[in-house]
Amino acid sequence: MIEVGALRALRSVAALGTLAKAADELGFTASAVSQQIKRLERQVGVPVLAPAGRGVVLTPAGQAVVDSAPEVFQALERCARAAQSVADGAPRGTLRVVAFSTGIRGLLAPALPALAASAPELRLDITEQDPDEALRSVDAGTADLALVHDADGLPAPLPPSMRRRAVHTDVGDVVLTGDHSLARLDRPLTGADLAGHAWVTSPPGTVCHQWFRRLFADAPEEPDVRHLVDDFATQLSLVAAGGVLALIPRLARPPLGEGLVTRPLRRQPKREVHAAWRRSADASPAIRAVLTALRPS
Repeated sequence: MIEVGALRALRSVAALGTLAKAADELGFTASAVSQQIKRLERQVGVPVLAPAGRGVVLTPAGQAVVDSAPEVFQALERCARAAQSVADGAPRGTLRVVAFSTGIRGLLAPALPALAASAPELRLDITEQDPDEALRSVDAGTADLALVHDADGLPAPLPPSMRRRAVHTDVGDVVLTGDHSLARLDRPLTGADLAGHAWVTSPPGTVCHQWFRRLFADAPEEPDVRHLVDDFATQLSLVAAGGVLALIPRLARPPLGEGLVTRPLRRQPKREVHAAWRRSADASPAIRAVLTALRPS
């Protein structure tokens, strides 16, 4: 009979392309993953991996095994959930949650006290992961629940074995000093208002930089970007020093220091935050408890 651990190892190797990367994701050594794959090959009687450059690829037999894996994992999870439902259905045990950094700070952390009060037997183990990695972890069974945000307005593709629920809409505001000329305006800021001002912004490749570029998509001149900084607390320190503005998502925004204010934008940049889990875990009392704590705000 095929071992579940070996099946999970093969699925991870198939997704990541190398034994080393699969080992990192699964928390094993590359040697341990290699041994699991060899045991799997002995169990099915045929090779499931073949070398390809510095990595590996699935053989046709290996692909057939991986294609069947979701049904196996879902059946096992249904067994576990059925056992839990025999009891009182109260959330208990450990729930492995993966989430992006500001989602942890802005959504999960504030929900923990109420969750501890309503589900005292439930433990959350939280790991920071980017959305793509988080979805892969849940799909592979190395995590139970993911908190992810969309990319440039488009939700991340979801494997058929998973489902999602919207839990939050995050928006960006302009941060500036209280004595700045724009701080005196009692209306949302427009693109014309922002023209000619200097900025600190997140580096290219980030969601916040995409938001920033859209602010000036129709502007005749390039914006005056003085600083590229990924850390939002550091951005606030540069704004407080005077001379620059910042565009910061509310989830990511640290407490404003003295002398700093925010102003909304007429065309607010937005990102949707979703919770995602395996369909086979729909009945999980632990997941339901966390989803309740993360009701849309």
